[in-house]
Amino acid sequence: MAADPIISLPIISLRGVTKIYGEGPTAFQALKGVDLDIQQGDFVAVMGPSGSGKSTTMNILGCLDVPSGGTYLFKGHHVETLDRDQRALLRRRYLGFVFQGFNLLSRTTALENVELPLLYRGEDKKLRYEMGMAALDKVGLKDWWDHTPAELSGGQQQRVAIARAIVTQPDVLVADEPTGNLDSQRSIEIMELLTDLNRNSGITVLMVTHEPDMAAYARTIVHFRDGLVESIEAGVTA
Repeated sequence: MAADPIISLPIISLRGVTKIYGEGPTAFQALKGVDLDIQQGDFVAVMGPSGSGKSTTMNILGCLDVPSGGTYLFKGHHVETLDRDQRALLRRRYLGFVFQGFNLLSRTTALENVELPLLYRGEDKKLRYEMGMAALDKVGLKDWWDHTPAELSGGQQQRVAIARAIVTQPDVLVADEPTGNLDSQRSIEIMELLTDLNRNSGITVLMVTHEPDMAAYARTIVHFRDGLVESIEAGVTA
């Protein structure tokens, strides 16, 4: 008798996730029962108009917010039952974040910015240096390690921010409008970098974007509307 096929579980699974802000007659339901599965190693673009629920969902996925109802499984573990400290630990160990604003410390070098998550994790100086330089090398900025943000272009600053996000070797990279502050050429460079990290490092990428040409780099495109997943389609690179 043939063995049963091995079915890999999604790294992230949402079932019936709701989010309500406020109470009583002024309460606003941002999410109305979101169901979503994200596979390990996928590159997912999340799109939708303002107020569609995409940013709220990403905040919940990134453990920056908690659902009002429903279940959130990360690697099979119920995230919605975790307390604040446990969610912070999950973020530090498994998630990396890239934002539209680069959020770099202005008076510190690229390397020191990249080392910050390792400093919070209590790693020693030698390991922080080695891992920080390796992350800068991955984004093509190893030779710029001693430059401050003011000495870097916008595209280079975002590369430093990406290096900071991947220095802890996260399973999932959460990118919120990562090209929003960049011109067209720099945007393409950042998207090619994220694609390379996804394909060659196996990092699952979750990206919010308003730009269809940026979403085209993803393998999966999720459209939100009115607090629900409206549709899921395969991207051009799927």
